[in-house]
Amino acid sequence: MESGPYPLHDGAAVPSTDTIGYRGPTACAAAGITYRQLDYWARTGLVEPSVRSAYGSGTQRLYSFRDVVVLKIVKRFLDTGVALQNIRAAVQHLRARGFRDLERMTLMSDGATVHECSSPDEVVGLLQGGQGVFGIAVGVVWRDVEAALSQLHGERVDTGETLVGHNPADELARRRRDRAV
Repeated sequence: MESGPYPLHDGAAVPSTDTIGYRGPTACAAAGITYRQLDYWARTGLVEPSVRSAYGSGTQRLYSFRDVVVLKIVKRFLDTGVALQNIRAAVQHLRARGFRDLERMTLMSDGATVHECSSPDEVVGLLQGGQGVFGIAVGVVWRDVEAALSQLHGERVDTGETLVGHNPADELARRRRDRAV
């Protein structure tokens, strides 16, 4: 159920992921990359921030939730030895398809080519080719990024207000303190 532009969460309106941006250090922490990688990937156009680019000295890039998911996918591909040029082609493919249904897709690679698989039959077809392949279940990456960002700060795109991540452990600690008093 929605209330205005924000979905309801525990009875309170919470900004949707389209209205929240994440600064570079937060995006790095959630994706497991260094700030140097983030900066290089933004400057070379591999993964550019879709909320706000840096312009001039002292401005902050703002990354969307989907941007952070793509950053983590790029990191996973690099960790498995896929060449940056092949990763770049995969990211361009994702960008061209509009990142639709990203969380339902599996990206498979034989180290040279990256394939998008949206059904178990496509995955089996690649495996039957007899070549060694590995896959990234984007839904798992999606949930990892959600969990990481829930612990970190975001920024409302419209107002610039800092949003503190919802950490269930903090809520439990607060309830225990309230009960003890």
